[in-house]
Amino acid sequence: MIPRYSLPEMANIWSDQNRFQKMLDIEILACEAMANLGKVPRKELKKIKRKAGFNVKRIERIEQKTRHDVIAFLHNIAEHVGPASRFVHQGLTSSDVLDTALSVQMKEAADILLDDLKALKEALRKKAKKYKKTIMVGRSHGVHAEPTTFGLKLALFFDEINRSIKRIEQAKTIISVGKISGPVGNYSNVDPYVENYVCKKLGLSPANISTQVLQRDRHADYMAQLALVGATLEKIAVEIRNLQKTELREVEEPFSKGQKGSSAMPHKRNPVMCERITGLARVLRANAGAAMENVALWHERDISHSSVERIIVPDSTILLDYMLNQMIFIVKNMHVYPQNMRNNLAKTRGLIFSARILVELEKRGVERRKAYDIIQRSAMKVWNKNENFKAVLWADKDFMKVVRPKGLERFFDLSYYTKHVDKIFKKVGI
Repeated sequence: MIPRYSLPEMANIWSDQNRFQKMLDIEILACEAMANLGKVPRKELKKIKRKAGFNVKRIERIEQKTRHDVIAFLHNIAEHVGPASRFVHQGLTSSDVLDTALSVQMKEAADILLDDLKALKEALRKKAKKYKKTIMVGRSHGVHAEPTTFGLKLALFFDEINRSIKRIEQAKTIISVGKISGPVGNYSNVDPYVENYVCKKLGLSPANISTQVLQRDRHADYMAQLALVGATLEKIAVEIRNLQKTELREVEEPFSKGQKGSSAMPHKRNPVMCERITGLARVLRANAGAAMENVALWHERDISHSSVERIIVPDSTILLDYMLNQMIFIVKNMHVYPQNMRNNLAKTRGLIFSARILVELEKRGVERRKAYDIIQRSAMKVWNKNENFKAVLWADKDFMKVVRPKGLERFFDLSYYTKHVDKIFKKVGI
């Protein structure tokens, strides 16, 4: 059964309710810090903490007049708090609240993505172990190269997902920064203590230095890492799509009961989930490009980045969460056809053993160029005349001068190509 993706956890991070709640948390924490400095009376702080609240619909109505979301937010808080609201947002600028709240949201989104990645890693680990020695042909340029195993293919993906986990962990660290430093970042109206206090309570680090905004190289880095993870998912999806071609049919993404592949052709089983992942990876890359454009702002700040981020950051985290969940389902439930893999191995009638045979001639003292020529001319006969590679080599006088008839047979042993699989798996950590 194809899963229906439910994204309440990730979507809730980007809801207006959660965004304004994060902003309110920051405002209250700033008031606490200022109370510690003696700048907000404790009596007034208690009122603020007891009464502070907001209503999203009311903020939207106020914003229609103010044309400024933070001012609308503050007006609504004042409606709840009353006179004590004069201490709320004292000495702060809008970006102190917006940027710090966004960092918390991006940090929380990264935690969800890390959970997804760890689940995908585990799914790949189990499948790699299952198909560790399942022999199949390796391809370069789309052409049969040498035998490999399906397990090695999955182990490669496992290893890359490990790197993806490290990338998102790094991106989370880089974005886990806040700023409460005032209009141009010089703390003219707010003590640096307030920034340290607020950030510590939120699990952030205070920025070493900021302007009116956190510097957008942090956000660009985060978005670039999301796009890289998307590229890895695309890589896995493209491989499955290629292996699902009718001519190969070695692997197939899940196809549920009642699912339809084509409105015109009832026989179709199309890799639509993998194609969807491939397409969405392009959106992640485009959004990363937009994040790069946000790095260069005018002087201490402009707001050209703001409208862009309100689209690309929620979209990319939600998209990647969706893509990861889809890939987890695909890996867990994909169809694997070992017999088709064996059948495809035989399609080139032994040519996949040419590299090993080249090495064997060199071991027997044949100069490499000559050895290559001997094997290549035999290989071309196989291509052009549909002959068997072993039989063509057997009939080649130059080849048989250096190879005993009994020795030829072992050159076509598939176990030769799996002898180091265990070592590779150990290196990868499976």
